[in-house]
Amino acid sequence: MAAPPHRSSKTESYTDNKRKDDVRQSNIIAARSVANAVRTSLGPKGMDKMISTSSNEVIITNDGATILHKMQVLQPAAKMLVELSKSQDSAAGDGTTTVVVIAGALLEKCLLLLSHGIHPTVISDSLHKASVKAVDILTAMAVPVELSDRESLVKSASTSLNSKVVSQYSSLLAPIAVDSVLSVVDSDKPNMVDLRDVKIVKKLGGTVDDTELVKGLVFDKKVSHAAGGPTRMENAKIAVIQFQISPPKTDIEQSIVVSDYSQMDRILKEERSYILGMIKKIKATGCNVLLIQKSILRDAVTDLSLHYLAKAKILVIKDVERDEIEFITKTLNCLPIANIEHFRVEKLGYADLVEELSLGDGKVVKITGIKDMGKTTTVLVRGSNALVLDEADRSLHDALCVVRCLVAKRFLIAGGGAPEIELSRQLGAWAKVLHGMEGYCIRAFAEALEVIPYTLAENAGLNPIAIVTELRNRHAQGEINAGINVRKGQITNILEENVVQPLLVSTSAITLATECVRMILKIDDIVTVR
Repeated sequence: MAAPPHRSSKTESYTDNKRKDDVRQSNIIAARSVANAVRTSLGPKGMDKMISTSSNEVIITNDGATILHKMQVLQPAAKMLVELSKSQDSAAGDGTTTVVVIAGALLEKCLLLLSHGIHPTVISDSLHKASVKAVDILTAMAVPVELSDRESLVKSASTSLNSKVVSQYSSLLAPIAVDSVLSVVDSDKPNMVDLRDVKIVKKLGGTVDDTELVKGLVFDKKVSHAAGGPTRMENAKIAVIQFQISPPKTDIEQSIVVSDYSQMDRILKEERSYILGMIKKIKATGCNVLLIQKSILRDAVTDLSLHYLAKAKILVIKDVERDEIEFITKTLNCLPIANIEHFRVEKLGYADLVEELSLGDGKVVKITGIKDMGKTTTVLVRGSNALVLDEADRSLHDALCVVRCLVAKRFLIAGGGAPEIELSRQLGAWAKVLHGMEGYCIRAFAEALEVIPYTLAENAGLNPIAIVTELRNRHAQGEINAGINVRKGQITNILEENVVQPLLVSTSAITLATECVRMILKIDDIVTVR
């Protein structure tokens, strides 16, 4: 209870801060519990999570962003850690588990500092200083890399894939990821890669070994067989159309009553001549492959129009999704056609071959040998079941993001907990020369970073205390690239073992984790508005 106020204005009145402490403590404990949930999935020997959703969908993954995205988190501060992993996913694409584990360790240290009576603002400012210094230390440790050095790019993509469920296929998927990104790098914007230019098509059947990079387009659907049309076309002239080859409908809701069979014949005759007129215009341009956008108003094609298209020897792929049109037109270097009146030869795309292939239980359509192909590429991912297929897709996305990071910031850094231990050592030394509370807080930040090597060792079944102590010793002797080799179960020069990652993944993880912790730290009350 607050003491009764005195009449004298000079006397200070005591206010109760217990509620503020309770709110901070509950926020930190809730956020830490989220971090602890994903901590066991860190590293190459990390465990996987089986997630069962409300719609009875089952997902097996160890990707931090996917696990947290699927979790039903209700506490507001804990939700911030979910958002944190999403931020890391969009900024770097990899390190989504690392960033949450670092944030959890920092929160644990903050709880200790708060219990010692240090003010949250002092802790927050010190954490910011420490994160800026940490980025400088990491940048000094980094090794520059050129995009022409394909081997180094493959090594970093392999490191990302080694901690995934499909790690045994990293020797196949890593080169695919590197070649995909390098083929879409635009010379006008050499530091930017748009991953929307790399399309991943999933097809059930076969194994992940059958995954391939396709220089062209792949459609996970069949050619329209309704009227016995062609399923293979050489020297293809391709049109992407956004209109319907079917009888028109009126704009208003109405019904037509036909009282005489001759009127019926007239309607059918008009429909036939209308469709025939459209197909003649299409055929006149020399077009022999049609990609028809899915229609929501009426059928894009009817049995009658498919029959006439088959007679005209035009290969038809229908129900192309609206959001795929941009990628298709960029790849084929053609223009989408919205009206039959605008059907021109100059709007067509050209390819050597369009063919339907049987894969697994279903069929796919491949377009290869595209003339003047845009800077895009397609990866056809295979898998024996849906769970493996989805995880291969997620893992490949992370590998693509790693290579994209190297295009944006061309520096590599060692993995295996080496940078975190070196940061911890250098920040600890820096904390000793600082005065007051600041040095105390920065020392806590340095200690918190040891959670990464500690967790890597713990998840690999090693003795974490012995491993981290040995790591500290090796780094104190100047071995800045000494890290944990979980395959051999010992400490080695991790750079020579080809365990490398982009600098951007590490710097982004530390910066984002610190930002999130500072925000949670400064919350002293939760106000619920109904």
